[in-house]
Amino acid sequence: MQIFNNWDIVAKGWYIACASQEIPKKQAKSVELCGQKIVIFRGEDGQVRALDAYCPHLGTDLGIGKVDGNLIRCVFHHWAFDKDGICEDIPCQSEIPKKAKVKSYATAEKYGFIWVYPDRNALENLVEFDELKGKELVAEPDQAFTRNCHYHICMMNGIDAQHLRTIHHLDIEMELSLNRSQLGTTIDFTMVGEFPQTTWRERLGKKFLGSKYQYSMRYADGCIGLLTMMKNVRLFPPLHLIYAYTPITPRKTKIQPIYVTEKRPGILGFLISKFLLFCTRLAYYMLRDEDGKIYDNIQFNPQLLLKIDQPLAEYMQYVNKLEPSQWSKNEVQIPDFSKK
Repeated sequence: MQIFNNWDIVAKGWYIACASQEIPKKQAKSVELCGQKIVIFRGEDGQVRALDAYCPHLGTDLGIGKVDGNLIRCVFHHWAFDKDGICEDIPCQSEIPKKAKVKSYATAEKYGFIWVYPDRNALENLVEFDELKGKELVAEPDQAFTRNCHYHICMMNGIDAQHLRTIHHLDIEMELSLNRSQLGTTIDFTMVGEFPQTTWRERLGKKFLGSKYQYSMRYADGCIGLLTMMKNVRLFPPLHLIYAYTPITPRKTKIQPIYVTEKRPGILGFLISKFLLFCTRLAYYMLRDEDGKIYDNIQFNPQLLLKIDQPLAEYMQYVNKLEPSQWSKNEVQIPDFSKK
């Protein structure tokens, strides 16, 4: 099945619904996500839930309803639904029809955002950086923006060795790491090379950081990119940047950059964390500003791939092995992977 660059298919994975601060305790909000209307609500226990937004009774938007304990009540007739989308109460009668339910979705809350998975149970947890696992984090989002192409195309920018050499003047070699997750939903690319010396800044950087640099891209679910820069250099810890991609209509991609670092104790630790987030921001803007026009005007049609383009081919093969979700277009036949 052609999943890569296919607007009709939404692969199973984690997609940003909204910022955590938008959903305070006992509040609800409806959002458009991957072509679906989803209600997000936070119960009195502080946990976030996600359901299809429309009440099965007469189709009222549950997002304008009221959170009652850990249930969401429809504003029209006060039907109440739990985290699994099961109706628990109909005020006008004691009997509850079996069909009084809506679809529910797994949620995660991390990096300052609420993420939704297009199924009741997620195949895997939200992806993490290896260096930051088990640590308390500081996450700082930048302003989201859109591109006029499919998110699968945008995501390949960081592993396009030919582009990095010719446009960004980075003399790199690229090695594909085959340590994928058990379900094949993540794939890692590692880039290593010599620091360029064309400007005084680059020569100064080489003097303090060493002659070689390394960075890695971890792709998850074909919709999240984890970029780690400044790996294995002197006098500087790694910098971490998340790119979260969401398809929006009409055929646009929303990209949410998130800067992430370890939370460090004390005033000095706070200042170090802020400095690292600032450095990550600088690196991000350097890359984004140069490539924006390319992806806003591209008509992707790979007719001739070179040997140097092998990472791109590997990425496309990885995406085509992902599992389509129920959010894919109805006319797309979704295979039953559970029988394999």
